[in-house]
Amino acid sequence: MSIHIVALGNEGDTFHQDSRPSGLIRTYLGRSPLVSGDESSLLLNAASTVARPVFTEYQASAFGNVKLVVHDCPVWDIFDSDWYTSQNLIGGADIIVIKYNVNDKFSFHEVKDNYIPVIKRASNSVPVIIAAVGTRQNEELPCTCPLCTSDRGSCVSTTEGIQLAKELGATYLELHSLDDFYIGKYFGGVLEYFMIQTLNQKTSEKMRKRKMTNSFHGIRPPQLEQPEKMPVLKAEASHYHSDLNNLLFCCQCVDVVFYHPEVTGIVEAHKIVLCAVSHVFMLLFNVKSATDIQDSSIIRTTQDLFAVSRDAVFPGASQGSSSNPPLRVIVKDALFCSCLSYILRFIYSGAFQWEELEEDIRRKLKDSGDVSNVIEKVKCILKTPGKINCLRNCKTYQARKPLWFYNTSLKFFLNKPMLADVVFEIQGTTVPAHRAILVARCEVMAAMFNGNYMEAKSVLIPVYGVSKETFLSFLEYLYTDSCCPAGIFQAMCLLICAEMYQVSRLQHICELFIITQLQSMPSRELASMNLDIVDLLKKAKFHHSDCLSTWLLHFIATNYLIFSQKPEFQDLSVEERSFVEKHRWPSNMYLKQLAEYRKYIHSRKCRCLVM
Repeated sequence: MSIHIVALGNEGDTFHQDSRPSGLIRTYLGRSPLVSGDESSLLLNAASTVARPVFTEYQASAFGNVKLVVHDCPVWDIFDSDWYTSQNLIGGADIIVIKYNVNDKFSFHEVKDNYIPVIKRASNSVPVIIAAVGTRQNEELPCTCPLCTSDRGSCVSTTEGIQLAKELGATYLELHSLDDFYIGKYFGGVLEYFMIQTLNQKTSEKMRKRKMTNSFHGIRPPQLEQPEKMPVLKAEASHYHSDLNNLLFCCQCVDVVFYHPEVTGIVEAHKIVLCAVSHVFMLLFNVKSATDIQDSSIIRTTQDLFAVSRDAVFPGASQGSSSNPPLRVIVKDALFCSCLSYILRFIYSGAFQWEELEEDIRRKLKDSGDVSNVIEKVKCILKTPGKINCLRNCKTYQARKPLWFYNTSLKFFLNKPMLADVVFEIQGTTVPAHRAILVARCEVMAAMFNGNYMEAKSVLIPVYGVSKETFLSFLEYLYTDSCCPAGIFQAMCLLICAEMYQVSRLQHICELFIITQLQSMPSRELASMNLDIVDLLKKAKFHHSDCLSTWLLHFIATNYLIFSQKPEFQDLSVEERSFVEKHRWPSNMYLKQLAEYRKYIHSRKCRCLVM
């Protein structure tokens, strides 16, 4: 193993012709304890070298058995005379040493202007040492006269040397003399560090090449390709807020109307939505009692604003059903009643956009005092029991509240008889529900309750083909826009129920749940689980869950070695089996190559490098 060092530049002082010792490189090679041979042998080696006239070549042994080859070129004109040889030597260098004399600015500029550009073009991550040799003799400011040439003899400053080193990413050294300290310990220590790094790098590369050579003798081990990417399922965006907001405008399942004797027209609404956001309406509609609420301000707001009427039904009011006409509520404040349509739209939107509400009321009432009065009443309606002035700062409250809060408030009424106007009979048990929520969230139920069907006039509705737990999970999604199945089987049952009532977003949620559960299973669990994956695939296809069925086919193909050993694998159709065999992982080709490689390794009685 050898180390090639290229030294460039002249460290001699051309303006002080006193007797000087040998050059930097030769002095180091002659005095370093790590380099074998004395100065006379080095001179003989240098004198006998005629193959490369551009460089003076020194040869020695370092670290015992490492061949050290140094090429030294002190003059640029000689370097430039044989460009091909110079480029090849710099390109093959392991370490580059650049040297100049601090009292000879000409040598510094020769290095900076000529050698440095060549090194930048030729070297690639090669360590570079910049050595500034000598003690500065004249550090005063040089003459600035255009006719004066004394600047040639001025010193090269430390700043100039450091700046040059930064440009090249080199190590900068100042050697005040060529004695044992500066040569042996200072310059020698840095050079020997880079020599050791070079040896380590060459040794690593040699071992790597040897290992690669030994590994690829004979048959190469087969390369296992990556499995195909699984189909990506995109979740459907929620339309929960728009469903309940549209309920206000479609006027279906209305069960309460608000009016004021002096204000023209009525305002229709739904008890379930109003009670989900306000304890005032809970108290008004007897969902909670004053004892339950225990807040005098809410009780006072209810008594001051509203009163339940026993008058005749208004001709313009929509009918919840023939047997249950809407409840009539008198609004005692005429100004509040005139703005009630804006307030209900604000409540049904669920976004608590106070600026829009204030703008709507301001356009309606004009007077700022009346606007403030109505806004304060809205705040009182939305007050939380036991909290004081919780809506004093509307913008802060709006930022703190979630964008939509019915999904937690409506859960209070899930499977509860309060305000329920329909009852589902499932497996011998009953589940109360609210038509307004069902109509708003499910188009099939909206058609069922508003069309010429038996369910439109019946309170008790039987449900077939669905378990009570599955139907309750379905209702939970309609009420809260979320669900959490207990497992893959429950998610598949919920998907079937969602397909039956054509709730596509719930189908996508169930698909994503099933995929997430299967993807998280380790191979050992997949092999031992009792779930019939082929039966899951057939159910997904039967219930038009195309995304899930496609994903399951890819999943079976990707885990071919596991599922092909299961009995249900034989239940795949011809088309499904063809797809799985085509996309199976690992492929048949890889398994054949692996078998051949194992046979080869066994025949050579050597250890397999793959398995």
